[in-house]
Amino acid sequence: MSTFLFRRRSRASRYVFALCLLAPLALAARAGEAPLGLADAVKLAAQTAPMIQAHAEHLVAAHEDAVRAGRLPDPELQLGLNNLTATGPSAFDPAADMMTMQSIGIMQTLPSHAAREAQRAMADADVDSAEAMHLATGLDVRAAAAQAWVALWVAQRKRELLEDLRTQAKTAVLASKAQLAGGRGDASDALATRADLADLDNRITAAQADIDAARAELTRWIGADADRALAQPPDFAELPVAPETLLAQLDRQAPLLQWSARESQADAALDAARAGKHPDWSVGLSYGKRFAGRADMISLDVGVSLPIFPGNRQDRDISARYAERNAVHFEHEDARRVQRAAIEKALADWRGWTQQVQRYRNELLPLASDRSRIALAAYRGGASLQPWLEARRDEIKTNLDYADALAQQGRDWAALAYLIPESDPSPEMPR
Repeated sequence: MSTFLFRRRSRASRYVFALCLLAPLALAARAGEAPLGLADAVKLAAQTAPMIQAHAEHLVAAHEDAVRAGRLPDPELQLGLNNLTATGPSAFDPAADMMTMQSIGIMQTLPSHAAREAQRAMADADVDSAEAMHLATGLDVRAAAAQAWVALWVAQRKRELLEDLRTQAKTAVLASKAQLAGGRGDASDALATRADLADLDNRITAAQADIDAARAELTRWIGADADRALAQPPDFAELPVAPETLLAQLDRQAPLLQWSARESQADAALDAARAGKHPDWSVGLSYGKRFAGRADMISLDVGVSLPIFPGNRQDRDISARYAERNAVHFEHEDARRVQRAAIEKALADWRGWTQQVQRYRNELLPLASDRSRIALAAYRGGASLQPWLEARRDEIKTNLDYADALAQQGRDWAALAYLIPESDPSPEMPR
């Protein structure tokens, strides 16, 4: 009965393993398509991301608003019936009084020059804000696409690492069968080796699920191109932008791009408050047609606002805008400190993970592999199986930890590589 169950489990394991092998082959079979590199994914995301297109439209809107800023308001057409008698026996008779007339006129409001200049400055600041948001969104999209590509590449690398371990697991199963058939082995050893193989197949299945999830995230940014086979990654041990440059150019980075525009908006709001002390003018011209053949009349009106009590009006507005402008300056400086700390932390993490990745490659992975290989050879020579099982668990854990270190290194690299607009990661390098 146990042999029958083992055969069924073995067939199921082989089926799962075959699916994991065929999945990347099916993706790579898309004819005529080159492998998708990290830089390719980033460019595709920058060209097709809906959020970038949305902010491009916001920028168009800001430019349109800037064109009309500071223009004179539309004139007003005025129609009226003036000086109509309201009481007495001739009430509401247009011909009863010589001053009754129909009037038509036009009125133009003339805001002060200072107010119009403040409007233009605010519109220009809004354009700067829209441009900064468009640029920052592009950088965020590029970084997100790069991280999605890294996540997919790491998931595939993890599966490859686990698949490489499967050959030794199958060898252990065959060795336990041979020893059991020769009367030298123990049935518990055979069960242990089969359990090890089944556990590895489960891990491979989980790795394939991680690949599918990572591909779905990459699809969000670049669409159907996420189904293409991946090219070799860039060298995650080398940043495309020097750390000194990142720390010296904080205001050009995505999280800080809008602060200059915010300061300009605060300055424009202060100018608008100051303009409140300048009077606004209005000019009106009307033509009055009187009844009963009397002579028509023309009226010219001039109006001016009188900001003669500024203490609790304009002065309060100016003081409030001063405080808001100062607050923006302090917030900008705080944002610089936050960004500097974030970069220094990311650099420290990236350096740490880079050292760990190198240590895994140069020491830990070879040591774990040699220990497992030697323990298996000893078992085939008649030694206990337990040392191999322990070495095997350590080897699997070491490989999974290595994949996690790769993921952390790649994520930190992607986060640092796309902070500055002009930074363009180096071409793909063999790995």
